[in-house]
Formats: sequence, structure tokens, C-alpha cells
Amino acid sequence: MAAGYNTISLGTGRKEFHPKKPRPGLEPYIKEAGQGTLKQIGGAKNVDEGAIGNFMAARFNKQGHLAGLIPYIDDELQYKPCVRTEGACASGALALVAAMKSVLAETADVVLAIGVEVQNTMKAIYGADVLAGAGWFQKRKNGHAYFFPGQFSDRAQAYYDKYGMEYARKGMKQWFVNAVENARLCPTAQEYENKVEDLGGLYDKMAPNGKAFVDSLNVLDCSKVSDAASGIAILSEEGLERCGIPKSRSVEVVGFAQVERNLTNDPPDKTELTAIKKAAHQALESAGITIHDLATAEIHDCFSIAGVLTTEALGFAEPGKGAQFVADGNTARNGKIPMNTTGGLIGWGHPTGGTGVHQAVTIWEQLTGKAGDAQIEISKDRPYGMTINMGGDDVTVVAIVYKRGDL
Repeated sequence: MAAGYNTISLGTGRKEFHPKKPRPGLEPYIKEAGQGTLKQIGGAKNVDEGAIGNFMAARFNKQGHLAGLIPYIDDELQYKPCVRTEGACASGALALVAAMKSVLAETADVVLAIGVEVQNTMKAIYGADVLAGAGWFQKRKNGHAYFFPGQFSDRAQAYYDKYGMEYARKGMKQWFVNAVENARLCPTAQEYENKVEDLGGLYDKMAPNGKAFVDSLNVLDCSKVSDAASGIAILSEEGLERCGIPKSRSVEVVGFAQVERNLTNDPPDKTELTAIKKAAHQALESAGITIHDLATAEIHDCFSIAGVLTTEALGFAEPGKGAQFVADGNTARNGKIPMNTTGGLIGWGHPTGGTGVHQAVTIWEQLTGKAGDAQIEISKDRPYGMTINMGGDDVTVVAIVYKRGDL
């Protein structure tokens, strides 16, 4: 993969955002992200295929048939094969998988992958109903008004019951603090302009309140409602040569996995992310490495409790020890395993169908030294990065392992 590009993650917190003023629609985001990538690969003439990940444009924007918007990016993309992928919040990573499989099948040497969502088109309570489509509708009928915050509130409560609420929320607070501090280093992040001095103090003041929101999470535990798009190119070695991209400016995909859990079933254990665990370890096994070879990871922190639980699913912490692992600073940018170095879903933003591609762009930036102020040190002893993109409540999961292309 090479030539990553992110638009601004627009929503509450950005100075450009005002709910009562006109804002860009779906098409401008797709065009900006697509052209941002095309400029780095020598133009649309070098592209063989396109893939676009999106979750709910049909409801947020009254627009389906998104594959037909890839030629809108550039006239030279007319009549090239394109596909749209959907897997709830994992839609973006599914576009990456579709592109990778085309390259592996040798039907394409260069695929343009886009992930996009524009969801600030309605009030949050109505948007929550749309996003509930990532779950099983039969459960939606009896679920919380804020359906997915309710789902992960239940996970948080189960973790509190098993390991202690005060203990758990120390880790969740540190996850939030890390997210905003990292986002402040990335100009496209939704929380880039956050000026709060005492983030931990702010978190402590906002105790969960079921009468105002959900029982076991506060709003700072939640990912952002975001409008954004990301683009990246997936290339064979021949494709790299065609586009004039040296391996030092690319990342090699060395392993990946995608799993599905039965949508109609409740999680087997609310304190475990079983699908993430299976996908991540399958991807690591296919790459021939362990978690200790990773320099950084972009994980799906749709809620702070998901961040904590993912550290356990990956094996960095034993069950119940994830909150302490995070509270001790191990996932901070200077910790044992820096995670979500541009803020993740809580700090950078969560344009649902775009998140998986944004994660890949962040790993590409980090491994090739293009992350700007957000750059962390990447040791030659640990030249690997990982992305984990989750759709629904641990239902669709894509895990990808990357390595700098010239190492």
C-alpha cells in the first residue's frame, strides 16, 4: 500500500463545523480523498480497479450505488471495474481486502481504495437509529435509544462487575486522554483543536448517567460522529514500478484475516472481544510474527472499553488486566505498544465506513516516516504495524499486518 490521503474529520470540535451551516456532501469527500491518492501515483491512468467502503450513505445521504462515484473522482476512471463494500464500521477495511484480493488474483496491479462516511446530516438521536443497523434489528426493537453506546455500556458494566468499576475507569480515562493528546498532533483530526488542559479531570467530572445518556459510559468514552474520507493505493510490485513509487514509500501487506460472528447471537462473554481475538491472531500467524514484533497498532476504539478489551484480545494483557495496562501508559505514544497515534476513533474521528482506510493510512504514514508531528520511532527490530477494524458489536472484523516495504 502507498499514497495514503485523509480529508479532515469534520464534526463537533472542528472550527469548520457548524450544524446549521452548509457543509460538504458525500461527493466532495470522495473526490478529495481519491484525487489526493491519485496525485501520488501518477494519476488515474495508472489505476486498474477501484473499491469503496461505506456503511449507510443510503440513509445518511439518500445515496446508494457508491461504486458509480469512483469515476466521479477522475474522468480517466470511467469504465474501470469498481466495487462497493459494506460491513458496518468495518466497511473501509473490507474495501482494502477486496483490493488486496484483486492484486493477489492478478486481475489488477493498482487498485484505488476509498473509505467514506458523511453522517452529520441528522441529529445524533436519529443518527444513532441509523447506526443501529450495524446490529441485529430484532434486538434493536428492545434496545437503548442510543443503541451502540448501549451495547458497549453493557460490556463496560460487565467488566465493572467482574473487575471493579473504579479500577476499570482508570484505564478507560487514560485511553481517552491518550486519544485526545495524539489527535492534537494530527491536523486532520477532529480533536486537533481541543484545548482542554486537564483531560483526566474533565473525564472524572462526567460520571456515567443513564438518565442523560447510557448507564455505564459517558460521552467522552465514545467515538466521534464524523464526516471524512480516506484513500490509499493497493499495488503489486509491478504496480509500484508503474507508478514510480520506491518501496521505501510503501508498506508491504504481510498478513491479513477477516472473520464474521453470528449477528443474531449475543457476545459469548461481554468482557471479551472474541472475533477481534480470532482475526488478529490469524493475521499475525499468516504474517509469521507475534504481537511483540509490532511497533504500533491502530485498533477500533469505538468506545474506550473496546480499547481496553482489545489489549486483552491481542494478548498484551491478561483478561481483566487490560485496564491497568492502559492506565500504566503502555498504549501511549511513548509506551510499550503505541496505539492510535493520530487519535483513533475517539480522537481522530469515526466516519464509520471510512475508518478502516484511515487506519491503513496512519500505519503507512508511521512506517514510512510521513506522520509529521504524530510520528513515533519505528525500530528496525520491530518494523511491523497492525490495523483492526470492527463492524458491529465484534461481528465483522478485519485485521491487517504491515511492514515497511524496503525492510
